[in-house]
Amino acid sequence: MSSTIGLIGLGAMGGGMAQSLRRAGHALNVYDVRAEAAQAFALAGGTACATLAELGERSDVVVSVVVNAAQTEAVLFGTDGAPGCAATMKPGSVFVMCSTVDPNWSVALEARLAAQGILYIDAPISGGAARAASGEITMMTAGAPAAYAKAGAALDAMAAKVYRLGDRAGAGSKVKIINQLLAGVHIAAAAEAMALGLREGVAAEALYEVITHSAGNSWMFENRMAHVLAGDYTPLSAVDIFVKDLGLVLDTARASKFPLPLASTAHQMFMQASTAGFAREDDSAVIKIFPGIELPSRSEPSSQS
Repeated sequence: MSSTIGLIGLGAMGGGMAQSLRRAGHALNVYDVRAEAAQAFALAGGTACATLAELGERSDVVVSVVVNAAQTEAVLFGTDGAPGCAATMKPGSVFVMCSTVDPNWSVALEARLAAQGILYIDAPISGGAARAASGEITMMTAGAPAAYAKAGAALDAMAAKVYRLGDRAGAGSKVKIINQLLAGVHIAAAAEAMALGLREGVAAEALYEVITHSAGNSWMFENRMAHVLAGDYTPLSAVDIFVKDLGLVLDTARASKFPLPLASTAHQMFMQASTAGFAREDDSAVIKIFPGIELPSRSEPSSQS
């Protein structure tokens, strides 16, 4: 029997994931704090739920694509007197948690939901908005076999790679924060390299062309420095996301007294960018912390009469 899927959070990633589920033919319920976003999505198929409780009641599998642990708890257990989806989810239903969180928090959440008869998959995601829309993200998952049995088809519809890393929560979140360590360090290093090139008077476009065809290239340099060249800091992933994620990396390492000198430096760079007023800009805006450089400005299309 096919499962009815509920998806919470129609942002850059969640919106694309919902599209992928709809395209795969899943019966789909959606909820977003912006009711108009859910209603607009449902015009092309699916049901917009007015409340989290309604979505929980209507869904066999609930996929949560929100920013952090606090928002995840809010959608599950409610806020300001309004119930969350856990209040109405049926015993044996599955909650799929896609946020980047402290692995220990994820372990505790699995136990809390188990007490209500709800199965849980620790399932952080990576890949960006374009891959989310095409069903090609990566999911780093861990959970009980019974949870995969019910939610597996939905996971496969959203992702090109669904890594099953263990039969209990925690492993998925651990792998995700290691990924975020690398991602944050790579963005910071890419920004530092581009900033030095600009300071030395190298043409930004020429530098980008050479590096992206040389051994110094990285996926993050190629992707994020394209934003810098365009002067476009529209937040696909904001500076404050890496303030949070690298903070989780450092918290995890601190618990076992494990040194992370590069992650620590990158975290400080994103913190500096955030406090300088770039918190909600694209994470490539970390380049703005470097003094004495002239950044490309966004070119606006000329008006045509």
